[in-house]
Amino acid sequence: MYGPPGRAYVYLIYGLHNCLNAVTEPEGFPAAVLVRALDPLENVVERVDGPGRLCRALEIDRSLNGARLDGPQLWVEPAASRDFELAAGRRIGVAYAGEWAERPWRFWIRAAPRRPRTGRPR
Repeated sequence: MYGPPGRAYVYLIYGLHNCLNAVTEPEGFPAAVLVRALDPLENVVERVDGPGRLCRALEIDRSLNGARLDGPQLWVEPAASRDFELAAGRRIGVAYAGEWAERPWRFWIRAAPRRPRTGRPR
């Protein structure tokens, strides 16, 4: 998380699940965005509605820690459409953070349409 922006920060949580974060600030300042879900357009048939499931479905593990997010292994694509509404709410699973747990720092696309799953089963 202290690395340069535009890189992956992948860590293991609960000794079981990998989590993917996008580093967002200059090197040396710990700031990143946890990728909690995605809307697969093709080739993903497993659930991707949670950070652990997302990483498992996309085969993201700690070997990708530090990978560029515009590279051959991982990349972030621009939204296919800007016709959506963002929503924000309180964070989940961080009650230990006290008042910071109530901050509206969890974002999602409101009423995202469900797409049919395509691709090959794994």
